Amino acid sequence: MLILASASRSRKKLLENSHIKFIQIPSNFDESLIKENDISNMALELSFQKANSLVLGMKEIELSEEFNYSSVEILGCDSIFEFKGTAFGKPLNKEEAFNRWRRMSGGFGFLHTGHTLIFGNFNLTSKVIRVTKTIKKTVSSKVYFSNLNDDEIKIYVDSLEPLHCAGGFALEGRGGKYIEKIEGCFSNVMGLSLPWLRNNLIKQ
Repeated sequence: MLILASASRSRKKLLENSHIKFIQIPSNFDESLIKENDISNMALELSFQKANSLVLGMKEIELSEEFNYSSVEILGCDSIFEFKGTAFGKPLNKEEAFNRWRRMSGGFGFLHTGHTLIFGNFNLTSKVIRVTKTIKKTVSSKVYFSNLNDDEIKIYVDSLEPLHCAGGFALEGRGGKYIEKIEGCFSNVMGLSLPWLRNNLIKQ
């Protein structure tokens, strides 16, 4: 049974659209605990901690009746956008989102998504997971932005979509029309590299 250790709607939608069977259990890991200067490594460490927090906390989680599998795969992901060496998480407010888009307009950056898959055996009685294998990797995609004028930026920011997305944009939403092209994995820009996930699940 694949467990998505995330509350992300976009990751949930990617898995659903791909007809990958899973259940979603959001991680409660405190991201502020991780201090890492390298943006790619930061995304990877956060993905691991999100997945591992479920391994350590299964006893406290109320599981549905459908959870009756002895083997589990826990998927943790975290996305960070890098623009000219600076990490862009979710904008704190509309002003920050507007200024950020002014900088990004006509430029490019890298969307880094850390992926962690923890494989284990689940004891239904004790609710303890015995980890058998862990796979980790950061997948990076290069994102090119259109040239936008201030009016276009304001309209987009006023939609509030940028405030809920790493980097301040959503490829699958309104922000999709402002992205010129992508080099690398397409789904990775939405928070989960489906080819990476497939390759590592079928190897098992």
